[in-house]
Amino acid sequence: MPFLVFDEMNKETVTPKYSTAYGELVTGEFIEVGRLSFEKGTGAVEHAHPHEQVMYVISGKLAVDLEGEDHAELGPGMGFHAKPNQKHRVQAVEDTQVISSKHVIEGVGHKI
Repeated sequence: MPFLVFDEMNKETVTPKYSTAYGELVTGEFIEVGRLSFEKGTGAVEHAHPHEQVMYVISGKLAVDLEGEDHAELGPGMGFHAKPNQKHRVQAVEDTQVISSKHVIEGVGHKI
């Protein structure tokens, strides 16, 4: 389906092994985009994956640690870019909603 209504899509826990991110997820042939939520105090433990990832904060505040970079607290309109295999972790300072985008790697599922 080429048209999406995120408010009508099923929600899922996207990467339960590493993260509490919960929301709508669309995985295409080359890209994965999710509108995801983190409750205050939750997030994703330090991890790395072969996917390049960009995360954009819609609402709330997100504390982010990127390997090789200073710690940052991001609010609405801010985001980060994790390079492939770069360790990173996030924690919601308050209830937070984000857009997450990763490129899809053949043979590597989105449950990374």
